[in-house]
Order: sequence, then structure tokens, then C-alpha cells
Amino acid sequence: MERVNEFDKPFPKGNSGVKYLFRGPNIDWGVIVLPSGESLGKHGHREVEETFYFPDSAPMIYVNDIAYRVKPGDAFRIPPTESHNIVNDTESSVKIIFIKHLYRPEDKISYE
Repeated sequence: MERVNEFDKPFPKGNSGVKYLFRGPNIDWGVIVLPSGESLGKHGHREVEETFYFPDSAPMIYVNDIAYRVKPGDAFRIPPTESHNIVNDTESSVKIIFIKHLYRPEDKISYE
């Protein structure tokens, strides 16, 4: 058993960015905070499936360059090889929960 508390782990940019709560051996799991006007960055994965859950925010998510307006409570499962980006075009910060499976830290494909 492993236990962590989100508030004990720092964000890479102080109050925002991607914060991993668990890394391996089977999944990556964590939270993302994007301030207004920021984006996750267009990327994909060769083998990894990535799931995003939006508990209470409504940014834009782009999957294979198709835009979708998120509704609070939405979840998106992105299969391997599909490009994706999250753009916070709202007026406040958004919080996103993500899970990546398989655990392959070097699997990212960057498009920017």
C-alpha cells in the first residue's frame, strides 16, 4: 500500500503544472493545474493511454486537432498515438486529474 497527500507534493511551477502523485510501476497518476491562458502542450504517446477527468472546470481539449468544450464531470480517454492538448481559455484556473497506463516515462511524443 502506498499513500500520498496531494498537498504534500509541489507543483513544478509553484502553483501550477503537472503534479505526479504516483509514478509507476503500472500507472502514472496525478493532477494538473492550468492558470487562465495556459495550455498543457500538444503531445501524444506511442503506447500509453491517458485519461483526463475534469471535476469542476470547462476548458477546451483538443484530440487529433478537433476541439471539444469540456463540461464539469467530463472524462476523456485518449488512446495511444492520438494527439491531445488542453487549453484553459476560461477566466480561472482549472484542475484536471490524469491517469496514464502503461507506465512508460519515455513514451511521450511532443508536437510543439
